[in-house]
Amino acid sequence: MRYETLLYDLSDGIAEIRLNRPQRLNAVTQRLYDELNDALGRAEVAREVRVVLLTGAGRAFCVGADLKEHKAGRSAFDRRQYLQGEQDVCRRLIDLKKPVVAAVNGYALGAGAEIALASDFLLMAEGAQLGLPEISIGNFLGGGVTWLLPRLVGLAKARELVFLGERIGGEEAVRIGLANRVFADAGFLDEARAFARRIAAKAPFSMELAKRQLNLSAERTLDACLVAELEGMMFVGTTRDWQEGVDAFAEKRAPVFRGE
Repeated sequence: MRYETLLYDLSDGIAEIRLNRPQRLNAVTQRLYDELNDALGRAEVAREVRVVLLTGAGRAFCVGADLKEHKAGRSAFDRRQYLQGEQDVCRRLIDLKKPVVAAVNGYALGAGAEIALASDFLLMAEGAQLGLPEISIGNFLGGGVTWLLPRLVGLAKARELVFLGERIGGEEAVRIGLANRVFADAGFLDEARAFARRIAAKAPFSMELAKRQLNLSAERTLDACLVAELEGMMFVGTTRDWQEGVDAFAEKRAPVFRGE
């Protein structure tokens, strides 16, 4: 697919996907959802990709729905397809076999916040703001945020964020467990890339298993988790990366994992 609404770049094992509608603050359209879904699928199957870095061009990460497109007289079917687009993207982010880092460089509102929250790691610039204004404008939440948010910040704080719809900055997001790190606006993307490179250096099979098991942990019993962990340990023990990790530890050097 030739992308019109995003940029895709691969370097150092990082597939960098940048939402690229800066003139509309990267507001989402049906095409953006389609292209983002395609780009994530492309990154997932590419052997050389270890981690996905998702960010936005210009002064916003994504401000949610493009309201101009909403006024274009779409049919009920078209509107449902558009709404399903967000659900599909966020589900893919959650289920993607590779870790996803959302680098929120500016506003992340509505669907934009939901896309960021569906990622595995959320980094925010000091000047960035994140908010869920849907209830305040008579809309509703999407992207699995009613499942994700209570798990991240607890039910009481989730209610506050949803019902009040207030925007929060990076420091507050880190304090309540919503975001992982906050970096200065100057050099923010460089810091996000450095963070992503640290993850990209880890063992791919181990990361895939860890992501899946952590996502499923709240729905499983302790016994089920123990069985899954045992199977995971047995599996990675059959890989060349496991041997590389053992050898590197013994030789006091950094391991070089190949996904084999």
